[in-house]
Amino acid sequence: MLDLVRNIKGDKAIWAVVALLALFSFLPVYSASSNLVYVVGKGTTTGHLLKHALLLVLGFGIIYGVHRIPAHYFKGLSLIAMPIVIVLLIFTLAQGTTIGGANASRWIRVPLVGISFQTSNLAAVVLMIYVARYLTKIKDKTITFKESMLPLWLPVFLVLILILPANFSTAAIIFSMVLLLCFLGGYPIKYLLNIVGTGLLGLTLFILVAKAAPDMFNNRVDTWEKRVESFLNGEDSEADYQIEKAKIAIATGGLMGKGAGKSVQKNFLPQSSSDFIYAIIIEEYGLVGGFALMFFYLFLLFRIVVVANANPTIFGKLLVLGVGLPIVFQALINMAVAVELFPVTGQTLPLISSGGTSSWMTCLAIGIILSASVKETAKKSKQRISKIDESNPLEVLSGQL
Repeated sequence: MLDLVRNIKGDKAIWAVVALLALFSFLPVYSASSNLVYVVGKGTTTGHLLKHALLLVLGFGIIYGVHRIPAHYFKGLSLIAMPIVIVLLIFTLAQGTTIGGANASRWIRVPLVGISFQTSNLAAVVLMIYVARYLTKIKDKTITFKESMLPLWLPVFLVLILILPANFSTAAIIFSMVLLLCFLGGYPIKYLLNIVGTGLLGLTLFILVAKAAPDMFNNRVDTWEKRVESFLNGEDSEADYQIEKAKIAIATGGLMGKGAGKSVQKNFLPQSSSDFIYAIIIEEYGLVGGFALMFFYLFLLFRIVVVANANPTIFGKLLVLGVGLPIVFQALINMAVAVELFPVTGQTLPLISSGGTSSWMTCLAIGIILSASVKETAKKSKQRISKIDESNPLEVLSGQL
């Protein structure tokens, strides 16, 4: 165990904030799981808590393993992983529309283990690494829009096309993050405007096709429309019901909250342990708890920017931003949905919500960020020893001892 601790590298602040978020998650997950037990009639509260603990332990195993991989290795790994991800997305989309009443075109079931895996989450991480690699390759080069279509935008749109029919919100977030990363990576703005126009045109065509053949996409377009209309007009719908219960939870939480485990709305909010867990957190821990949680995510964003800025390579900078920004962006969207600043999206709260393999992909991204911070940490340590050596040789000896 001591050897394991000694081998932990990278940005200590990121390790700390991720550990704190994970530890805190046990309280709201255990509380909100009573909804699954007594309302849905699924499992036990202890069972859900143990499942959440197992997922987080495996997640931290992913963080530890990935952060030991040198960051520049991910450049080549993205080339290998992209075809695999595309095949997985095709398989996921082709397996049917529903399994056991759930939308099966988002998930695949891992054989023998019995765990469902959402392939779009893996695709998002791999795609961001791939885009970072391409932007590094063309840095300080003059390229035309035509030259970037095949190596950059073809994989991007192929991934988006395979995710869009089942999960519009995830596809929209990935598209937004790719555009942001390309902007930060120096890709010409006029070309990005062309891509935005192409994306909007493609979305319009998809909606028209889905309207003409509604059975083809399991009426997902109708679901999107209802959620947006409910958000804009306040009409009665399932999404509006969830938002109303979330607002009641937030309103009754007050400044300090009702206390751990004392939420009432968790028994009425269908997704109280996942999509709307932030509302339950505010009900139990008040606005103080809600703002504290938001602070930790913003602090994580700050450390991501610091690590990116400190990395000596262009690829390292873009890699950290590419996999790190979506984590915070997803968290802010989840919070915005709970307070009705955004339509219902189905996005979970990273490292907090109960769920499954989506937390593993968050841990994968965090491991990559820590990997990119390892080299800079070691470099600073060497520079510190060098400065001590120049100032006083006795300090070097005492530092070694």
